[in-house]
Amino acid sequence: GAAIVHIHVRDPATGKPSMELEYYRDVVERIRAQNTQLILNITTGPGGRFVPSHDEPRIAAQGTTLMAPEKRVAHIEALRPEICTIDLNTMNSGGEVVINTPANVRRMAKVMRDAGVKPEVELFDSGDIALMNDLIRDGTLEGPVLCSFVMGVRYGFQPSPETVLYARDLLPASAEFTAIGIGKAAFTTVAQSYLAGGHVRVGLEDSVYLARGQLAPSNAAMVEKARRIAEDLGAQIATPREAREIIGLPTRLAGASRVA
Repeated sequence: GAAIVHIHVRDPATGKPSMELEYYRDVVERIRAQNTQLILNITTGPGGRFVPSHDEPRIAAQGTTLMAPEKRVAHIEALRPEICTIDLNTMNSGGEVVINTPANVRRMAKVMRDAGVKPEVELFDSGDIALMNDLIRDGTLEGPVLCSFVMGVRYGFQPSPETVLYARDLLPASAEFTAIGIGKAAFTTVAQSYLAGGHVRVGLEDSVYLARGQLAPSNAAMVEKARRIAEDLGAQIATPREAREIIGLPTRLAGASRVA
């Protein structure tokens, strides 16, 4: 039932997150060989983490991934998926720091715009929405924007119906949004997002459990459960063609009732 797939890759030798172009190319080609209609949303998140050294915090310690903005979007420029993420958060994340300065965000957004790829703006706290609104005003981002509230990351938005409504009311009127629940909030957030007028997302990036104590066997099982929740609340699930119309992508794929 999913109209959009969100893609990260890992190094097959180490299992660690990777930004290697050829791994992304391999995944995209495998998907497109089987399904030409799915909307691809590729991450640009890796590359923003900084771990300060204990004795000299100006020096990066092991675990730092911070890299030049253009390098974080090189695979987007090469592969040109329909959508890619752009993170606006500069925040504590566990015991580390994620850094996305306005200047670096603008550099990444330029590459996306030049490649004809629509940004999915990931928002971890209310200040990120203030930055997004500034980026819309100065033309860095073009409306209507597609954005996601990431809820449940420590020191960011905390998952609750009140949080979803608060964040939604800070958005431009034309924005399309999804609330994403991390960990145990994954499926309650499906319901909260839909009831607030948003779309839904689940997957093994965000949670590994299908129910309390029950590991999810696949992304597909999580999507099936999210679909049941949404339909029980009265939603119709969008086809990829309809999802393109909803979020403002070119309608160029054949095939195809709503919630992207």
